[in-house]
Amino acid sequence: MNHVEIVHRPEGVTGRLMRAHATKGHEFLMDSGEGMVAASPVDTLLAALGACSSMDVIDILHKKRQTVTDYRVILDGERRAEHPRVFTKITVRHVVTGRGVSESAVRDAIRLSDEKYCTVHAMLAPTVELVSSWEVREG
Repeated sequence: MNHVEIVHRPEGVTGRLMRAHATKGHEFLMDSGEGMVAASPVDTLLAALGACSSMDVIDILHKKRQTVTDYRVILDGERRAEHPRVFTKITVRHVVTGRGVSESAVRDAIRLSDEKYCTVHAMLAPTVELVSSWEVREG
């Protein structure tokens, strides 16, 4: 079971600074509004999708013996104008740099993450248009 506790103490500049205490004692900050000093909960959701997907993809690429020297995931989310301002579309762009990295290996790794392994993707997919793309660079 996962467990997160959100704690607010009036210590932040914005008055909205929240400290999340997560499973196994890990913690992170979230904030919103003018003068924010940490990522917003919405940005944290995008980051969760990117991290979930990238962990799957890099594991699969390592199993396929691909030599990855740099890997980045860039996410852009479009939201409704009215409240609640939910995501309507999220683009997930994987940029994989390495020596002789196979484009088909990258494509298959992303497909497996999107369709089988990434829990965050699976939770968002019923209500958000999720578009994955990739670029393979030599280096």
